[in-house]
Amino acid sequence: MKFKYAMVGTAVLLMSSLAQASVSKASWGKTAEGKAVEIFTVSDADLTVRITTFGARVVSIEAPDKNGKKADVVLGYDNVAGYEGDTTTYFGSIVGRYGNRIAKGTFSIDGKTYHVPLNNNGNALHGGPAGYSSKVWTGKEIPDGVEMSLVSPDGDMGFPGTLTVHVRYTVVGKSLHINYSATTTKPTVVNLTNHSYFNLAGNGKGNILGTVLMIPADRYTPVNATQIPTGVLAPVAGTPFDFRKPTPIGAALP
Repeated sequence: MKFKYAMVGTAVLLMSSLAQASVSKASWGKTAEGKAVEIFTVSDADLTVRITTFGARVVSIEAPDKNGKKADVVLGYDNVAGYEGDTTTYFGSIVGRYGNRIAKGTFSIDGKTYHVPLNNNGNALHGGPAGYSSKVWTGKEIPDGVEMSLVSPDGDMGFPGTLTVHVRYTVVGKSLHINYSATTTKPTVVNLTNHSYFNLAGNGKGNILGTVLMIPADRYTPVNATQIPTGVLAPVAGTPFDFRKPTPIGAALP
């Protein structure tokens, strides 16, 4: 029996023209273990997005500002070695099988307990020490973008079920779409996401404290000392997390 999970992902920036994007592929070196890595470039009149098969990562997004001046608005590295040498930021990657933390690396499904190796203050973070961000995915061109695929075997990092994951990156106008789908052979936990860091001034162009942000949320999830949610839904009022009105990110910081 197979179970299918479908998650329709993020749309970055705003929609514009519907001209078809061009897609190209090139070799991008090898991992430390000697696995070949590729990089895809997806471009239209507004955006140029580069995505590598190492971790299915967004390497760069060249986007115009309000004056039409383009800059790379996501953080990343120029080569595979840079990503392999950074084990803490997960720049641009698809994290999984379970993004964020699993408390003490332990969870139960249908009365059976499973354990994921611990890699973050006594918890399992982003799928454990060998999560999807460190895998070489299979990439193929699709209309307006690229599809990244990965097969995670039953028992990979302790998770049950063989999970087949497809992530589609497509560029339409001023918009990058990320669509996720996954099929499993057993009941399992799945929480896929992209882990890009944005600086709308451009990669390496200072900090983001002056960037104005709005989040229409009245509450947030406090965490304990190891960043596991406490279960409380606390009001954002009076906290640095209150972005119900457009607010510079650095305005409420201590």
